Parts: sequence; structure tokens; C-alpha cells
Amino acid sequence: MSTEKYIVLRSREVSSPTRGDMGTRGAGMNPFARQPATVRLEEADLTKRERNDLRRDPRTRAIALPMPLKLITPVRRQTADSVTPPPADTTATWGVKAVRAHESRFDGTGVTVAVLDSGIDPHHPAFAGVNLLQQNFTTEDPNDLDGHGTHCAGTIFGQDVNGTRIGIARHIERALIGKVLGEGGGTSATLAKAIQWALHEGAHVISMSVGIDFPGYVDWLVKTEGMHVNPATSMALEEYRANVNLFTELASFVQAFSSFGQGAIIVAASGNESMRPKYEISVAPPAAGTGIIAVGALGESDKGLIVAEFSNNQADIAAPGVGILSAEAGSNKLTSMDGTSMATPHAAGIAALWAQRQLEMTGRVENQSLMAQLVASGTYATLAPNSEEDDVGTGIVQAPLN
Repeated sequence: MSTEKYIVLRSREVSSPTRGDMGTRGAGMNPFARQPATVRLEEADLTKRERNDLRRDPRTRAIALPMPLKLITPVRRQTADSVTPPPADTTATWGVKAVRAHESRFDGTGVTVAVLDSGIDPHHPAFAGVNLLQQNFTTEDPNDLDGHGTHCAGTIFGQDVNGTRIGIARHIERALIGKVLGEGGGTSATLAKAIQWALHEGAHVISMSVGIDFPGYVDWLVKTEGMHVNPATSMALEEYRANVNLFTELASFVQAFSSFGQGAIIVAASGNESMRPKYEISVAPPAAGTGIIAVGALGESDKGLIVAEFSNNQADIAAPGVGILSAEAGSNKLTSMDGTSMATPHAAGIAALWAQRQLEMTGRVENQSLMAQLVASGTYATLAPNSEEDDVGTGIVQAPLN
């Protein structure tokens, strides 16, 4: 009998909804109360009958076919040589200033962040002195061969490079670097495993600038399985839904873990599929999962900050994502990129500052309050008039000042 490989998230006990815990996507509410130790994530080769039995089992929290994963590709790349340098009296990038990180007394001390991406260039001067715990979930070189992960990490905790401040939380001493995507690609199963790894390694903030490749999956079904495009699209939609549920349940697991250990939150890129003003696309998975904070991208204009033309809607918060200067892999220079991938590490860095504030006040990080503080920090004060909530959520995230 033929089998297919599935991602299965199960608990050893039957979970039931807890009064007051039900919420909508992005609200961060936990629909199920459970002990994290009872949850198990695994990949299993299942027959059709075994899959259906698992779906009826009340202990099964999610079951999904792994879908192809892709980097949320930056819209533009430039080398530092072609980027206009900051004015002589300026030492911080515009993104660092826009989120007011340069005004904050908090610097990420005591906070652990996880970057689940294409890896990192550990030799870049932006990461000098940071304890990088690297975990390779691919079969290729453990370091960053693309540059995407290095750029994102630089925005979160990068040190100053040639007098330019690129990092939000510059005194983070420990960072978890999960390489979930390489030249050979990756899957949602890889990302799910990396989330679990980051949580058990003590991450307070998990940053993800990756997305599910829905068109790529449809194309694979057509070319490899010989399916017509219509049933292939229908099948892909079903697995898309199953994967959204998987990441929703993983976010619930992350939230439940806060009750038994250090809390953590997940921030993820909303995606770059929109082409404003022609059309707008809704937030893509994994950011579409309930309990994961979806980040939209902003750019500068003479009227104030505006939503980037590529930024997907239904974002929870927004952050700088156009013309972002950060670390360039394979060199000691900086490079500029655009994308919700670049906005997400700004939000993750700000989350690290709020997490530090919690640690100082209470000695621990709590999931729901950290999510609430990050989302509530958003402001429309510097945004262009008539900015829409569907595009920017609560507005641009802001650092805690005291």
C-alpha cells in the first residue's frame, strides 16, 4: 500500500478549549491549554487509512503534507558602494531611527533571538562578539550562501560597521541561527522543526522571513505528478489550509510553553506578492497562522512613511522595509535590500528590546504580554495620512524608551 510523508503534531492528552482563550488570526490567543512536554512533532510515512485515523484522533493537533518553502525574496539588492552613505552627522540607518531604537536605553541584553532563514555569515564584522549557535536543517554548507539570513540577522543584532549603526538590539550576546533554506530549497516540515528547536534552545524572539511556495507546489504537482492544473490547484489549496493550521498550532504550543518556561513570540514576513495599486495579496503562511505576528513593510516619502508597493495586507504591525542597509554575506560591507523580509527583523529587534524590559521588571518573558506590548507599540504618528489598518496593522513598531 502506498504511503506519503506527513508532518504530524500530536499531544498525549486530549486538549479542550479554555474559556476566554479563543481569538482571531494575529490576536495571539491560545485556543488550547496544554503542557508543552506532551506535544510531539514528527514526520511520518502514512497510508491513506493511517492518515484518516490520525485526523479523527482528538490528540492530533495538525497533520499536513510538507509544502515547499522559499525565501521571501528581496525586491532589490545593491552593494554598499552604490548606496548613498548616511549624512556625516548620522550614524544609524533610517530604519533604526524610524523605530526609535537609537533613543532607547534597552539594547537586547539578556535576550536570545532566533533567526530561521538561509543561515548566516559568522565571519562578518557585524557579528563580532555574538555567540552564534548554528543549526543546519539543510544538506548543504551550514553558512549563508544566499545573503538573505545574514542581512536579516544584521538588522536584529548587528554591531556597527564602519561607523554605521545597522542593528536594533546591539548587545544581544546569544543568537540561534537555524538554516532552514538552501539552494536545494526546504519545506514547511523543516521550518516546523526549526521552531521547535529554537524554543527548546531558549529563544525569546523567533524571526522568520520565509514563506510557503504555493505556485511552486502547484507547478510540482503538474510536472511531477502529471496532474491537470485545476485539480492540482485544489489539492494545493487543501494542503495550504492544512499548513496554516499547522503553524497556528505551533504558535499555540509556543504560547503554552510560556507557562512552563521562558516565553517566546514569533514574528514573520507578510510577503511581497502585492503590486500596489493594481492589486493586494493577503498575508502568506507561516505569517498567516493565528498567534504569529505578521509584519508589513514601510518606505519613506515626502508625506511620511507609506506602505511598500509589494507588501501584503492583513499585517499586524509594520516596520521599515525599503532601502534597508545591513550586513552583506561574503564581505565586510553593507548592502541595501527591500522587502517584508527586511521589515521583519526590525520588528524582531524591537521585540527583543521589549523582552529585555520584561526580564528587568519580572525576571522572565511572558508570551501574551510581549505580543501585546509589541503590537501596542505601533503608531501612526509618522505614517502618511490615510494609512489603512489592513496594510500596516497598529502602525510602525516603536522601541521602549524607559
